Amino acid sequence: MEWFARENFWEEMYPFLFPPERFQRAGEEAELILELSAKKEGRLLDLACGPGRHSVEFARRGLKTTGVDISPYLLEQARQYAREEGLTVEWVQEDMRNFRREESFDLIVNLFTSFGYFSDPGEDLQVLENIFSSLKPGGCAILDLSGKEIIARNFNSTDSIELKDGTTLIERRKILPGWEQIQNRWTLLQGEKATHYDFSLRLYSARELESLLQKTGFSRIEIFGTLQGAPYDEKARRLILRAEKD
Repeated sequence: MEWFARENFWEEMYPFLFPPERFQRAGEEAELILELSAKKEGRLLDLACGPGRHSVEFARRGLKTTGVDISPYLLEQARQYAREEGLTVEWVQEDMRNFRREESFDLIVNLFTSFGYFSDPGEDLQVLENIFSSLKPGGCAILDLSGKEIIARNFNSTDSIELKDGTTLIERRKILPGWEQIQNRWTLLQGEKATHYDFSLRLYSARELESLLQKTGFSRIEIFGTLQGAPYDEKARRLILRAEKD
């Protein structure tokens, strides 16, 4: 089974991946994304939406929002969050390699490094082809991930995070030959119990991902280093790509 399809990974890692402060920042991030995309109304797809922190904020701003994720656990968190906020979002459980709705969306977002999950790079291309096909003519896609250049600049082989209840997450990382993938081992320490999770992410530079978007059929492609639209340079914090469909 592929690592991202293991429900226990998302259940165990949820407090580390989605702490309250990440939800608190989602509103501002949604505003920045809409400003960057110049799409402030219409239909929006949040692909790999996780617990819905951005999907709910887009719906709050009046967009007809669809959130797609492979994880039933994360989608249940998303449904609960939307109910609590009194907002309507269409939630769909599906693999991003398979989800496609021809010419249905004005804006498609893929956020929080939810790209590069697959061992076969051809499947990443399939995801981009699905995004392209699902956009209406004149639609826009926003991708947000950790670029290869940023990881190279800030690489740290080991990190740890401790929650208030004493649970600790130790993250170990290794760059595979050729800088094609980053291999991760996350170890969760709960008392005397240690649980290990191994997974890899494919790494993309700005130009590599731009080339894939061009191959998919996107026309105007812009590359930024923040959601505010700063340049993708030595100070970049994220790799943000804005791609339009003619």
